[in-house]
Amino acid sequence: MIQAKRFTTLTRCLGYAAALLIVASARANGYPDKPIRLIVGFVAGGPVDITARAVGVRLSESLRQPVVIDNRGGASGLLASELVAKATPDGHTLLMCSASNAITAAVSSGPGRNFLRDFAPITKVAIITSILVVNPKLPANTVKELIALALAQPGKLKYASTGVGSSAHLAGELFKSAAGVDIAHIPYKGGGPAAVDLISGQVQLTFISAPATLPHIKSGRLRALAVTNAKRSTLLPELPTLSESGLRGYEFEGWHGLCAPATTPRVIVNQLNGEVAKIVRRPDVIAHLAEGGAEAIATTPDVFAAQLRAEIDKWTKLVKSAGIRME
Repeated sequence: MIQAKRFTTLTRCLGYAAALLIVASARANGYPDKPIRLIVGFVAGGPVDITARAVGVRLSESLRQPVVIDNRGGASGLLASELVAKATPDGHTLLMCSASNAITAAVSSGPGRNFLRDFAPITKVAIITSILVVNPKLPANTVKELIALALAQPGKLKYASTGVGSSAHLAGELFKSAAGVDIAHIPYKGGGPAAVDLISGQVQLTFISAPATLPHIKSGRLRALAVTNAKRSTLLPELPTLSESGLRGYEFEGWHGLCAPATTPRVIVNQLNGEVAKIVRRPDVIAHLAEGGAEAIATTPDVFAAQLRAEIDKWTKLVKSAGIRME
């Protein structure tokens, strides 16, 4: 028994020593020794960009090197992913990844698309509230009424997305599968055109992040029926989840995170994880992200990787059953 206790104590001491060595090694290596590029796969001013800038400016302060936000929009974030996947894995080129990356990994292949192979997950940074919204002229004030309407008119209702393989597309296909309804998918080249047609009634519903839709909900131009997340949102606490609304187990959760190219030294990944974890616990960061419909969060690299693996598996199964393919 005494030997067992001594062994346990020794193991703990070795673990603490290893952790200290990791920190010391990172500092000894002088990382970072030049500006860091934080690549964002979407346009400036969007939800992912807002999160990247909130984290980037504070990461620059803590690392004492400039963190330059580089917006490379296109193909649901794929252009940015390919750029970072091919970058030197030294911690000086990072990706502000999102749920779109897990979806892309399920619907396509190529550089930057096999996420678990091409990237080293660092941490989740934010969870995003997404909402099922409909045109207010649609005679459906609840999810149950929407499902009943879709069942009565198979193929007649249309839902908008920002393209094949986008978050809204997968959320819509998951809804169709869970509710057993036939609604048509109408892909658009961006959120702007999709919102215009949704408000005008050319399409009847969509699944969209809270930051993009809250002004339209408050003005009455769109009607919110439910949130797609596993739990209710603090932004709209009166809105039920889709799971609460009869689609038990439905969950589509948007998120933003930080990733590095694969084979980035673990010591650098751990250093960045620790710095970002401190940043997202700051009250000013929590408040700033909450204004945009995001909940600040931090995970370990291993937990983040496990969550990514489970999410990619989930979307891969849905993509196969729905016959979705993005070239």
